[in-house]
Amino acid sequence: MTSISTRLSTIGFDADDTLWQNEQFFRMTERHFAELLADHGEQEQLMSRLLEAEKRNLGTYGFGIKGFTLSMIETAIEVTEGRVPASVIEKILAAGREMLSHPIETLPHVHDTLEALAGRYRLVLITKGDLFDQERKLAQSGLGDFFDAVEIVSDKSRPTYERIFARHGDGPDRAMMVGNSLKSDVVPAIEAGSWGVYIPHDLTWAYEHVDEPTAAERFRKLPHLGELSELLKGLG
Repeated sequence: MTSISTRLSTIGFDADDTLWQNEQFFRMTERHFAELLADHGEQEQLMSRLLEAEKRNLGTYGFGIKGFTLSMIETAIEVTEGRVPASVIEKILAAGREMLSHPIETLPHVHDTLEALAGRYRLVLITKGDLFDQERKLAQSGLGDFFDAVEIVSDKSRPTYERIFARHGDGPDRAMMVGNSLKSDVVPAIEAGSWGVYIPHDLTWAYEHVDEPTAAERFRKLPHLGELSELLKGLG
């Protein structure tokens, strides 16, 4: 059988919690949010209400910190029955601004892996979220030069991968998507005909949780990104 590394022409990479830390800042802010509203419910209850608001608002605000901040404000209004003090709203807005300015922390093995693969494959960054924030994080990460293209999308689905891998490569069947989210990075890429490589992160948003597609021929799971080069050498 022909080695995958001779068949592949394009590799897509997720950004948040695949290349750099992201979810930990949401978790920290969620806890701060619950502390601000501690008089109106237990932490678990408040975070559950916030998650409901986030899911409900995805179609309106999309993914990212700005939508998250608006969902915190909406939840604060709901749980206080409209009596949330302006000072609490001010603190929620400040927390959102702090998230938008937090320094970028790249994950282990990222730089070395991208450096090893750049030039051998077309590397495409495929991320969802707020345009300005994702551009900021990419610029601060120092990883931009490794990528042949950057796609910041509103959501990740089978048509998303079909379109991107046709635009920046030779179609989904000669492409691979690497990421920490089964729901966004792996399953829809496999549905499009690509390889899907799952690299778990210690923290993954509850919305992104689905079962591993273990029966799919093109599904692979790696403990960390540093194993990707060996997978490309040996898989076939």
